[in-house]
Amino acid sequence: MSRETLIQDTIVRLSKLPNEKLKEVSDFAEFLLGKVEKEVFNEGILKVAASSTSFKFLEEEEDLYTIEDVKEKY
Repeated sequence: MSRETLIQDTIVRLSKLPNEKLKEVSDFAEFLLGKVEKEVFNEGILKVAASSTSFKFLEEEEDLYTIEDVKEKY
């Protein structure tokens, strides 16, 4: 089913709902849009962080501790 067909079918169904149920559907759609926006935002942050060179200097830093420094080994 195409996106346009699905939208048209949903509009027909929505037009048959009573007002209080229509409000519930609207609230749910708003909730879903909020989730999508958060996902897009988080993906953008991950891309920026992955391409950032802010902590590049740490790659050249020598290790301060080794496994021998651990007092208890599990």
